[in-house]
Amino acid sequence: MSIEYKINEPVTTDQFIELLVNSTLGERRPIDDRHCMEGMISNSNLTVSAWSGSKLVGIARSMTDFHYACYLSDLAVSKNHQKSGIGKQLQILTQEQLGPKCKLILIAAPEINKTVTIGKKAAVHSLKFSRQDFICAEGV
Repeated sequence: MSIEYKINEPVTTDQFIELLVNSTLGERRPIDDRHCMEGMISNSNLTVSAWSGSKLVGIARSMTDFHYACYLSDLAVSKNHQKSGIGKQLQILTQEQLGPKCKLILIAAPEINKTVTIGKKAAVHSLKFSRQDFICAEGV
């Protein structure tokens, strides 16, 4: 499986909805509200996407000023491609687009692990979050 990663590649509303449905994130997003979904994808100012051929298989959708804060609002990988490092690579590539002082803020679902490990070839980076670093809410 060859995955190609793209920065700010146009993603249609249909592609975005299909990916969310095919990932666990679709359960917590308004996928039946097309107008909302169009706004979500078209008003994001940083998207990093993963493609298998012409099929969208992963996305990191963010809002950022590129200098102080980046809110990673959606991190989704299709169920068929999970556990293959795509989500980790989407986070790495998102961070690489940001300034050196910019914080990447991931608003996580309550069931997420408290430690996210990001691997990149031989180098392994760990992001360890304390409880106060997490913003968790039911239904996120």
